[in-house]
Amino acid sequence: MHKIVVKRELAPKIKLFEVEAPEIASKAQAGQFVILKLDESGERFPLTIVDWNKTRGTITVIFLEVGVSTEKLGKLKEGDSITDVAGPLGKPSDIQNYPLICVVGGGVGTAAAYPIARAFKEAGTKVISIIGAKTANMLILEDKIAEASDEVYISTDDGTKGQKGFVSDALKKLIDKGYNFSAVYAIGPTVMMRAVAETTRPYKIKTIVSLNPIMVDGMGMCGACRVTVAGATRFACVDGPDFDAHQVDFTELIKRQRAYCPEEKMGLQQYQEKCACGK
Repeated sequence: MHKIVVKRELAPKIKLFEVEAPEIASKAQAGQFVILKLDESGERFPLTIVDWNKTRGTITVIFLEVGVSTEKLGKLKEGDSITDVAGPLGKPSDIQNYPLICVVGGGVGTAAAYPIARAFKEAGTKVISIIGAKTANMLILEDKIAEASDEVYISTDDGTKGQKGFVSDALKKLIDKGYNFSAVYAIGPTVMMRAVAETTRPYKIKTIVSLNPIMVDGMGMCGACRVTVAGATRFACVDGPDFDAHQVDFTELIKRQRAYCPEEKMGLQQYQEKCACGK
């Protein structure tokens, strides 16, 4: 059992939990994730490790309430416990001392971008960060990103904060201004990561994305998280989650992510109806 010691709401339906997990906290690195199971009958689902505190023996996760499991997770309170938290899983991000990198976070993907930006900053790299959301009140971790960056640019789809448009538009403007990025790291919705990949492709800028396919066991056995990279099958849980963006088959990935949308929508509707009835 893993006790929730801190719970905060960062934006509508986006929550932060600090959870007791001393063994995971002692080994976690930027880019890795955990698999959660809320109770004995619950499904397994992945969340990126946003932060960790070896002294407190805790890890921090941030999630958007988008399905049954994340809705259930969001209803837990400080002092409640999560049945299982397994990790750290996945390969850590390849942190090098580059002259200049750009870290791009879209939506709740900003949470996963933060530890990568921080790790590069600690390695001596100059970090330019771009974070985006649909609207201003959906932006998260602005202060944390600022601490881990030399420059921060904000974009919102509706223009309520920063520049109006997408994070890929902001990235294109920086490249056109002469920012000579050694690498770009992008984390967020799959369509956003694809847009970033297509933005950097003509300039041959090394671009890494952290993929978020359907995942079950997180250990390479179920095969649910398989993706095609450079024409070969890879498993995001053990071969990733970081991959070369210019070699990812995003069309296939998007189709696989949408495979269970009707069932997920039905399950969420049934869960919300039960909650409304008080059952």
